[in-house]
Amino acid sequence: MSLALRVALRRADFSLEVDCQLLSSGVTAIFGRSGGGKTTLLRCIAGLERVGRAQIRFNDRVWQDAGQFVPTHRRSVGYVFQESSLFAHLDVRGNLEFALRRVPEEQQRVRLDEAIAWLGIEALLRHRSAQLSGGERQRVAIARALLSSPQLLLLDEPLSSLDEASKSQLLAQLEHLRDQLSIPMIYVSHSLGEVMRLADQLLLLDAGRVLALGPLQQILTRTDLPLQHELNAGTVIDAVIEQHDPEYHLSTVAISGGRLAVGMKMLPLGRHVRVRIDARDVSVALQPPVRTSITNILPARVVELSAERDAAQMLIKLEVGSDVVLARVTRRSVAQLGIAPGCSLYAQIKSVALMDS
Repeated sequence: MSLALRVALRRADFSLEVDCQLLSSGVTAIFGRSGGGKTTLLRCIAGLERVGRAQIRFNDRVWQDAGQFVPTHRRSVGYVFQESSLFAHLDVRGNLEFALRRVPEEQQRVRLDEAIAWLGIEALLRHRSAQLSGGERQRVAIARALLSSPQLLLLDEPLSSLDEASKSQLLAQLEHLRDQLSIPMIYVSHSLGEVMRLADQLLLLDAGRVLALGPLQQILTRTDLPLQHELNAGTVIDAVIEQHDPEYHLSTVAISGGRLAVGMKMLPLGRHVRVRIDARDVSVALQPPVRTSITNILPARVVELSAERDAAQMLIKLEVGSDVVLARVTRRSVAQLGIAPGCSLYAQIKSVALMDS
C-alpha cells in the first residue's frame, strides 16, 4: 500500500516537480526550508490545490490524473492546518460532533470518547475556541480530524505557532497516536527535532525538488545532504530498555553497539524506544578514556569524513555496532589524531535523548 505522487506545478516565482512513492503506513515527514514546497505538496495530496499536471494515487484509488479529480471531501483525509481553523460559534464538543456527524456510523473508525481521551481535552469540551490556548486549539483540531475517520492524516506544521511547553506536550500526544492508530500520517515540518522524534520515513524537499526519500535513519546519516549541516544534525537509533537505576535516576538501553545510560523514564523493561544522538554531542578518542565524567563511551569505526560549512569543523560518520553515529569535531583534532576511514576509536557521547517508540 502506498501514496504515489507525480506533481508538476509552475508559477511565476516557484515550481514544484515531485515524482515519488510514499509508504501509506507510519509517519512520513516532509522536511525542508521555508518556501521549498512542503505545504503546496500537502495541499495537492488533500485536493486543496488543483494542479493541471498531476497523478495522485492512494492505495488502489486514483485521486487525480488527466481524466479525473476527486474533491477533498471524497478523499478520506484529515487535515490539520498551522492554525486550528475551529468553528468559533461552536464549543469544543460541537466542533468534534460536527466532524463525527459527517461520517456514516458504519464507517466511523474513531469514537468520540477515544479522541477526547487521546488528546486529553476532557476539561475543554464546553470552551469556545477563543477561550483556548494555541496548544489546546491544535489538540482539538487533531481530535476533530481523527473523528472524520480518515484513511490518511495530513499535518501542516501543527506546532509552528506554539511555545516550547505546548510543543513538547503535543509531540508526546502525536507519538502516542502514531503508536496506537493504524492511520498513516504525513507530517510537514521545518524542525529537524520534530522529524527525528516522530518520523519513520523522510522526504527531503528543497526548492520544489525531492533531494532524498527513504527511511529516517538512512536519510539522517547521508553526509551528501544539506541536512547534515544543520546545527542539530544527528542520528536516531532503535534501542531496548534494559534496566532502571532509581538511585542515580538513569535508565540503561541496549543498542547494537553496546549500552547507553539515559535520563530515567519508567518504561517497561524490554520496551522498544528510540534514542537521539546529536553530532555536536559526540567527540572521539583513540584510547578508552579514563577518569572522565562522560558515561557513554562506545567502540566505533570511522566510515567517512566530510567537510562542514564551518571550515574549522568536520563531520565523522561512525559505525557503532550495526548503527551509525555522527560526530562533529574540529579539523585540527582530525589531523592531530590521524583520523581516517577504517580506523578504530571510541565515541564519547555527552548527551542522549530517549524518545518513546
